[in-house]
Amino acid sequence: QVQVVESGGGSVQAGGSLRLSCTASGRIFSLNDMGWYRQTPGKQREFVARISRGGSTNYADSVKDRFTISRDDAKNTVYLQMNSLKPADTAAYYCNAEVRSRLDLKYFDVWGQGTLVTVSS
Repeated sequence: QVQVVESGGGSVQAGGSLRLSCTASGRIFSLNDMGWYRQTPGKQREFVARISRGGSTNYADSVKDRFTISRDDAKNTVYLQMNSLKPADTAAYYCNAEVRSRLDLKYFDVWGQGTLVTVSS
């Protein structure tokens, strides 16, 4: 059993910053790509940022130059530093991890429960 748990969400004024964390735990052999997605009511979940095991990153155009994704493999944790936040960034943020199981070495995706970010104008 593997799970990922997000933390760090909250309320902030426009222009402010937040740092989200996501930690994976359980029978993990290794973590490959890890990423962040977000969703608002009535809309599809959208990609925000992703980081490979080797550290390569990519971002949605809407967050480029404002958000930074990083990871600490010793802690099985991925971070999302969000600066210059805008009301349009208000959403539930979900962590995704591609996990290689310690049980059978197979790969599978795991999603967290989400953490809410609210940005007021």
